[in-house]
Amino acid sequence: MSFTDRERDFEARYIHDQELRFRIEARRNKLLGLWAAEKLGLSGDEAQRYAQEVIAVAFQTPADDGIFQKIRADFDAANVDQSDHQINRVMTELLADAEKQVHDE
Repeated sequence: MSFTDRERDFEARYIHDQELRFRIEARRNKLLGLWAAEKLGLSGDEAQRYAQEVIAVAFQTPADDGIFQKIRADFDAANVDQSDHQINRVMTELLADAEKQVHDE
């Protein structure tokens, strides 16, 4: 295998890994939005809209800070009793769930 072939292979794997990571994080964000919507007492179309808002925040702010801040602010406004630790724990758990779901597809 020539250096050029190895370089192309590396680039292809990198692109694949980035696409996979994007799909996993997008799935996690939807699951997280639906979880938060349930805690906020939303269901049906309202829950779906809230999940879409969470997904939109992920595109506006890098990392998970924006998503966390949105959920934290919404929980505070609605007097939902969830600690920062609990929210972060659910984010971590749902990331693992999303990864499994995406790999199982």
